[in-house]
Amino acid sequence: MKSFRFELLLLSHIHVHNEQGPYTCFVCNKTFVLKPYFERHLLMHTGDRRYMCNICDKTFCEYSYLRTHLRTHSGEKPFPCEVCNKTFSQRANLKNHMRVHTGDRPYGCHICSKSFTEKTNLNAHIRIHTGERPFRCFVCTKSFTQKHSLDSHLRSHAAS
Repeated sequence: MKSFRFELLLLSHIHVHNEQGPYTCFVCNKTFVLKPYFERHLLMHTGDRRYMCNICDKTFCEYSYLRTHLRTHSGEKPFPCEVCNKTFSQRANLKNHMRVHTGDRPYGCHICSKSFTEKTNLNAHIRIHTGERPFRCFVCTKSFTQKHSLDSHLRSHAAS
């Protein structure tokens, strides 16, 4: 059993099990348990991106994000699955992958009976029910339910 010295730390830890945090990103709807992690995340969308990949020129707000990104170019995947030996570049991706083996689908839709292995997939699914289209093109104002759809759309403007 885990114990905590301060009640605030216990309350923060409880949010980890609920997979919800009191801080929600207004750009991508990701939630955070602790304010410092939320503030660090916001830098991805709005902050100083001083660390640049010397291979593809992508920029990052933290050096650790750049280091993780560099694995996409090197092909390094230091996190192996002990069940099937598939490897991953990030520990979080391995954790999500393990749900394939366990059948765990912890993110359930409160509107219908569908459940998901990842919170981002649940959030995208809920937009089917709500009609929300939070990702808006700054060129033509067309809106999308998912960020990757907006990114693909933006490439169509660049090709024009």
